[in-house]
Amino acid sequence: MNEDLHLGQGARYSVMVLVFFVTYTLAQIPSNATVRRIGTRWVISSLILAWGIVSIGFGLTTSWKQLVALRLVRGLFEGGSFPSIIFLMSTWYVRYELQKRYAGYYLLGITASAFSGILAYGLTQMDVVGGMEGWRWIFIMEGILTCIVAVLAYIFLLEFPDREAQTQPRWGRLGEVECQFTLHRLSQDRGDASLEPFSPRAFLRSDLKLKTWALATLFLAVTAVAYSMAYFLPIILHNGMGFGVAASQCLVAPPYAFAAIFMFTGAWEGDKYRIRGPIIIFNSILAIVGLAIVGLAMMGYAASSGAQYTGVFFVAAGVNASIPAIMAYQANNIRGQWNRAFASASLIGFGGIGGIVGGVAFQPSSAPRYIPGIWTPIALMLLVISVVLALTVFFLVQNRRADRQGVVLEGFDGFRYTI
Repeated sequence: MNEDLHLGQGARYSVMVLVFFVTYTLAQIPSNATVRRIGTRWVISSLILAWGIVSIGFGLTTSWKQLVALRLVRGLFEGGSFPSIIFLMSTWYVRYELQKRYAGYYLLGITASAFSGILAYGLTQMDVVGGMEGWRWIFIMEGILTCIVAVLAYIFLLEFPDREAQTQPRWGRLGEVECQFTLHRLSQDRGDASLEPFSPRAFLRSDLKLKTWALATLFLAVTAVAYSMAYFLPIILHNGMGFGVAASQCLVAPPYAFAAIFMFTGAWEGDKYRIRGPIIIFNSILAIVGLAIVGLAMMGYAASSGAQYTGVFFVAAGVNASIPAIMAYQANNIRGQWNRAFASASLIGFGGIGGIVGGVAFQPSSAPRYIPGIWTPIALMLLVISVVLALTVFFLVQNRRADRQGVVLEGFDGFRYTI
């Protein structure tokens, strides 16, 4: 692909990676406002279908400029679908059921990352089949699978609980009793089951709350490290650890498989004990340890490729396990459906900015040590720990005021922030 589209010239590869996140970030907030007003099935399935069609287009590009243009368009569709799904999930479950659900959803992405390298290696063996290079088949097959997911989403995806029972009869539709049961649980948990009328003021209310941006900053930092790992792990395995191209593609899978198990275990514990911050801090420390191992090995203090690879396991587990934890942390401490719509869109939007940071962390010019690419994620993980500690102090103080002085938090008597 690099040779066919001349991506190795100048900063073309970095431009191709980064432009995606411009439209990805801009699409978040309008998407959540739209999906709440129009409905989930048409909006989300249409976005996923368009995303799949654009992915097929990747396999038909003949120049790097076409690829950049398609990356911009894909960012628009992918950026619209992800926060909408996260927002939808938050309206169906009470606060201490969310992290497991978010982890299950993100588990799909982890699984894809785990086996994408192996799949990519297999599809590259289709080189010249149909007169097309193997890398083109990777994008075409990815696009076809995404289009199939879009059709399944239209068939099976639920609406918001306050309107699901009113949708057209279809297989799997929930009835009035199930929806009312869900709404009752949500009202008991956080008192925001009913949707208030839309207004720009109601939608943008979370814009004025510092905790909204603090939580979004957490997501930015964690996703920056996650994206840098996803983009450059095969390169690090090949250039930094000396594995062959085929081995590097296949060795991507085990760290992500381990991360999936670690992530779901942490999510289960987080929901069981109703904690978020301590889990995020533990995950960040684990990632720092892993980054330190990889960095020291690259600087020559540990020559073993096995030591570096062990560090990769720690980084993958710590970073990816923090993503659903932060999503649940945000959902647990934001009340009101329009507030939640804006806050979840802002969270995922900052994740797009994290993608930009992650895309420039590992520069080819810093090979084979990649020192800036190691220190940048370490600094971001330290930022995560600092912000979580600050939020923990704030939430503890506010909860104590509510307990001792009867202060009503988030406009709902009995609401307490999740630590």
